[in-house]
Amino acid sequence: MINDITYFFRRKYRQIERVIDFLPMIWNGFDFDYRYAIELFEKQLERTADFMESDKTMTVDADKRAKRIRTAIALLKKTYDEEYACDYQNKLKALYGDNVMDWRFEPTEYDNGSSYLKWEYEYWDNADEVKRVHDELFTSARLKQRKAEDLVWRYIGHNIRGWWD
Repeated sequence: MINDITYFFRRKYRQIERVIDFLPMIWNGFDFDYRYAIELFEKQLERTADFMESDKTMTVDADKRAKRIRTAIALLKKTYDEEYACDYQNKLKALYGDNVMDWRFEPTEYDNGSSYLKWEYEYWDNADEVKRVHDELFTSARLKQRKAEDLVWRYIGHNIRGWWD
């Protein structure tokens, strides 16, 4: 009986601790952007890795499992921080200067204060060339991004069933 009561209170304490740990992330999240779901998943993976590295785990090779989890977290961060997708901007800046990705508000022909965005390079003499290179680099970056997303989920899918105690 005493063990049941002790277990009950320890379990409730851990549940409250868990809610407090996740609360800021949930509070500040939005339901319209998948990135928040990825961040929640990363957070849960971090908690699992921490547990695997603790003295509470009973799993054989828990340290190796924790390393795989940490690898998944690093891959998720690298992929979903859009490192690959935004790489084209750095390449474009290296070719044409830092202001190539700048834009301006251009007023519309209507007299209502509305405007549209125009890339800085659209005012340049070589605008057609820059546009072509921009589009090629953008397409290449998107393909790298998709490949990275595919690889990270394959890695997770291959390993996740072993990430438990």
